[in-house]
Amino acid sequence: MAGGWAMVPILICSAVALAIVLERCWTLRRRSVLPPGLGDEVREWARTGQLNPAHLDALTNGSPLGELLASALTVRNQPRDIIKERIEDTGRHVIHRMERYLNTLGTIALIGPLLGLFGTVIGLIRMFMEVMAGGIGDPAKMAGGIGEALICTASGLTVAIPAYVLHRYFRSRVAGYCVEMEKQATALLDDLTLSPAAAAPRTRRAATPTAPRAG
Repeated sequence: MAGGWAMVPILICSAVALAIVLERCWTLRRRSVLPPGLGDEVREWARTGQLNPAHLDALTNGSPLGELLASALTVRNQPRDIIKERIEDTGRHVIHRMERYLNTLGTIALIGPLLGLFGTVIGLIRMFMEVMAGGIGDPAKMAGGIGEALICTASGLTVAIPAYVLHRYFRSRVAGYCVEMEKQATALLDDLTLSPAAAAPRTRRAATPTAPRAG
């Protein structure tokens, strides 16, 4: 209340930023994004042929890494370029979901100081209007306007600084996850296209003689 009505948008921004931070902390847990041992397990499935729709559905719905690997397994019998393109397309969607709400958090970090500055200006205007109306005989009125201005400024910075730091932190965490997922997807792609088990069907198809045409 001491900061005036300009504190209302600052408080709303702080509530939204807190909700985003808690949600992203839960969603971007490492075990949730990159389950331990999942890449090795999926590659073993591919080597032994233990792939069925139930496996792929569970993999797709289990984690972002699982969704990425499942996209490669869905087209595992296709050429390497097609598998790689499918991985890249799925990766863009996965990254977009991992970065959800981060733009909003960055916006709050940007407008927090501006809202504080707006409250500062409003407080100074009120102070000068009261001075114009009643003179400078009452120092309490001047102190009230200055206090309102300083409270808004401090509140805006208090919201903006943690929001900016956490925004950068979540961005860097997503970037690190992307590197790890790329490594796992590349390893699976090599197993699907460069291993002897994957190359054997293509070799047999290429070596099959064509029947001579009559006549």
